[in-house]
Amino acid sequence: MRAEIKEHAWKQIAEAGASALSLNAIAKQMGVSGPALYRYFAGRDELITELIRDAYRSLADAVHAAAVTGADPAGLAHVLRDWALADPHRYFLIYGTPVPGYHAPDEITGISSEIMADLLTACAALEPDAPATRFAAHLAGHRDWAGDHPAPPAALHRAITFWTRLHGVLSLELAGHFTGMAFDPALLYETEIDDLRAPRG
Repeated sequence: MRAEIKEHAWKQIAEAGASALSLNAIAKQMGVSGPALYRYFAGRDELITELIRDAYRSLADAVHAAAVTGADPAGLAHVLRDWALADPHRYFLIYGTPVPGYHAPDEITGISSEIMADLLTACAALEPDAPATRFAAHLAGHRDWAGDHPAPPAALHRAITFWTRLHGVLSLELAGHFTGMAFDPALLYETEIDDLRAPRG
């Protein structure tokens, strides 16, 4: 029953966005009463949390599966794009505009941290002795987001740069902002990866 509710929730998100998610509307689609659904989810926020958890878990597992086989940052970047293209609504639920009035519990942040940990490990292996940039030096004292990962400042900088630039390209592509511009978004993404892999200094 919970799986069926989530399936209808994803359809709602695809049609009207996460902010329009309604348990009562899902109940109507399923031909049951609203109170019947509240036996499975206490409210909209609990349902959103479940969907976000599923999305993050799916991405974290995909990234980690690549990481344990020795994938470098480029390999992890391709996993991210493939995962995002497979289900853009799932991608936008976790990396798009926040749902008004919703605050994810700490456990969700923990799952997202797994993804960054794998990227940090890959970046540290790519460039173990790189000179620190000005921003990297700043990150050395502002690394709470990296948890207890031992990555050096240069790897912190490279990981953040990978994350922000590649999500920027993906978000624009999935939102349709490249439509009509007559270029291949996949090639742009690949070029960004090549640029991000280039040695610093």
